[in-house]
Amino acid sequence: MIKYSVIGTSWITKSFIEGANLCEDLCLDGVYSRSFEKGSAFAKETGAKRVFTDFNALASSDTDLVYVASPNVCHYEQCKALLMNGKHVICEKPITITAEEFKELCNLAEEKNLVYFEAIMYMHTPLRQVLKDAVGKVGNIRSATIDFSQLSSKYQALKNGELPNIFNPEMKTGALNDLGIYCVYPVIDLFGMPESIIPSQHFLETGADGSGSAAFEYKDKLVTITYSKVGQSRSASQFMGDEGTVTVESISKLDNIRFYNNNGEETLLNGETDKKYLMGNEAKSALNFILNPKETDNFLKECQLMNEKALLCMEKMRVENA
Repeated sequence: MIKYSVIGTSWITKSFIEGANLCEDLCLDGVYSRSFEKGSAFAKETGAKRVFTDFNALASSDTDLVYVASPNVCHYEQCKALLMNGKHVICEKPITITAEEFKELCNLAEEKNLVYFEAIMYMHTPLRQVLKDAVGKVGNIRSATIDFSQLSSKYQALKNGELPNIFNPEMKTGALNDLGIYCVYPVIDLFGMPESIIPSQHFLETGADGSGSAAFEYKDKLVTITYSKVGQSRSASQFMGDEGTVTVESISKLDNIRFYNNNGEETLLNGETDKKYLMGNEAKSALNFILNPKETDNFLKECQLMNEKALLCMEKMRVENA
């Protein structure tokens, strides 16, 4: 039985716990929160056995695995401390802000024979292969448009004069880190690293990016990425080939993947997946990485390599806020 603890008490942490509950060999141990009251309420709701308000107490505890869902700005330091204390780590995206930081912690984890990877749904869902198979049937792809634009539930608070973490640049948040990353993964997974990236970002008064776009240029194709936290998209991402088109309603969850032939005939390849099952895939991967290191080492390395490539692309997608 692998005991795990969580950092954070947000909805995403609850979703991970719901997913982890699907894994018989994972047992929720503790929750870390700076507020004992909030942590206690969360523990009562989720079944966590103990509450940590001191990060060092969590790091030095006998919990085996920690799911990190703190503000982005905390990821690097917290993950490093956890690894130094012998903890396996699965961290919400972006796992670090730079590829250099990520590589450093990957090396640290390897030295200590620990698991360290990013909680990104795309890499752990079987729908990844559904998408790859579908895209392989559309012939030569010259153009693709990938979008994840979702109006933030915190946007009204921002308009009311508040400063939610997601729109606070000091927290290393914003549209690219929160949503754009979901667009980057499938692009580099399907097409590899681009020859060049032409980025554009729109910044809010707080200094955080509210939306952005990037053109990924390849020798034989142009892939356009768009993302926003200040508007809601109603269209699908598209991969357009000379023998058909693939559309994806949700690029983050890979919901409702459709194949269209050149006559416009539609084939629905999958429907919608409950978030707990997508998060459960991440938890299952963490468990397998820990319990079956030899059998899963290649996949863990693949996840880490994809993660590094995504971070390198995102570094190029950031522009200076004038």
